[in-house]
Amino acid sequence: MKLVLPLAIVALLSSVLTAADYQSPYKLEFTYPVEELIGDLLKGPRGDWKDEASVPYRDWYDAANQQRWGKWGPAAKHFNAPAGLATKSPEWSRQRIIATGLRFVGYSYQHHHVPNWAPPADWPKDEKQTTPVVKCLDCSNFTALVYNLALGIKPTGDVQDQSLLTAAPGPGAGRTIPVQRIEIPARYEDFEKTLLTGDLLFVKSNKGEVSHVVLWVGKIGHSPDGLPLILDSTGNEIPDGIHLRPFKRGFWYASKALRIIPEGK
Repeated sequence: MKLVLPLAIVALLSSVLTAADYQSPYKLEFTYPVEELIGDLLKGPRGDWKDEASVPYRDWYDAANQQRWGKWGPAAKHFNAPAGLATKSPEWSRQRIIATGLRFVGYSYQHHHVPNWAPPADWPKDEKQTTPVVKCLDCSNFTALVYNLALGIKPTGDVQDQSLLTAAPGPGAGRTIPVQRIEIPARYEDFEKTLLTGDLLFVKSNKGEVSHVVLWVGKIGHSPDGLPLILDSTGNEIPDGIHLRPFKRGFWYASKALRIIPEGK
């Protein structure tokens, strides 16, 4: 059964709504019921935002931690693998990645390790900060969080280090999973044939350096003009923050791609 979800319904999966002046034209078509994909995040303790960090919530705003954490706030915890992961298909895992990421649609862009960290006014700030320091994530901490929360796989949150991964911790503590590099196709038309849902696609700046990372949505995404979709957090687009966006020809300067979820068992 296919479940076609306009983003108005997708907003029910997220903790906050998108900006009132932005109406997304994009749709998603999951082949698994949402409850099967992320029921544990919607109703279980895994979805408790106060359990996102490596330290208890009561210590998030301890003044003694200001100098140690700075603008980044507490580090993310490493989640265990979700129940029954070993019995699930790779396609289920891929769709779970996107469904998990949608829970944060509408969060702003900022350099945080955990999305719901909202420091007091006197906490150290990023000098480039343009959005309120509340409910925010940058691009690579977003992709790292999504894999961690969805599958218990915890890539580094640094975008350049993330782009160089050959293995990632998880699923769960004490394990590692290989990370496969995917060759970027020469033609724009071949991206949809090459990349799979949940792949990490890295984007380079005009200086030729890796500067951004997005989640490839793949065949479950649909746009009015037929463009493929990505899910990311960025401060350079309108609206900023975490949203579904089109992968436009000549707009995204793709550098490399990584596949964490293998194609088959």
